[in-house]
Amino acid sequence: MRQTPQEFALRVGLEFSDQLVLTRALTHRSYLNEHPEALEDNERLEFLGDAVLDFLVGSWLYNRYPELPEGNLTRLRSALVRTEQLAVFAEDINLGAAILLGKGEEDAGGRKRPSLLCACFEALIGAIYIDSDFDSVQNFIWPMLEPAAGAILIEERDKDPKSLLQEWAQSQGRGTPTYRTIASYGPDHAKIFEVKVYLNGEELGRGAGHSKQSAAKAAAKTALEILDVK
Repeated sequence: MRQTPQEFALRVGLEFSDQLVLTRALTHRSYLNEHPEALEDNERLEFLGDAVLDFLVGSWLYNRYPELPEGNLTRLRSALVRTEQLAVFAEDINLGAAILLGKGEEDAGGRKRPSLLCACFEALIGAIYIDSDFDSVQNFIWPMLEPAAGAILIEERDKDPKSLLQEWAQSQGRGTPTYRTIASYGPDHAKIFEVKVYLNGEELGRGAGHSKQSAAKAAAKTALEILDVK
């Protein structure tokens, strides 16, 4: 069921003194293109929310895991703020129901696209910060972090496959893996990239994703599985 931004805020327990900043946070650029009366899309708030999240997630991890060294904290923070995890947070609060989308993006399934959900979640964080303060963002995001961090550690999703592959290759004296994009297809709003990873000219694996980075990670993950590297 579709919701207005105000209905969404009421459902998840958010209070905004400035309703325009809430609406802007949930306005995708495709909606702006089709509705000239709309003043601004959410991309600037997304930029701000990304920075706010980095700080607050880092602060939470520092206090929650006092025994973890800096490298582990960095990897865990990266896992908690990456596109896929932020999209899960957005899905958990059914953020997609309240996003203002253009018809084309709507028809293309934009409400369920991870990159779009991630961007809107970051914009929402930016809007909460602008309308209120760090404490309000903290009260909103911190309850989501405990179960997410626990699952990431159990499933070892904090271990970046590209970093693991590079560490393995260097430990074997085989140099540094290289990545090459071999294909891309699909419309701009849902493009798929295919990437191969090589080591000393030998293909180790390939992967696909909605960005070159995610495709490269998928290729590295495939290579680790083939090489049986744990």
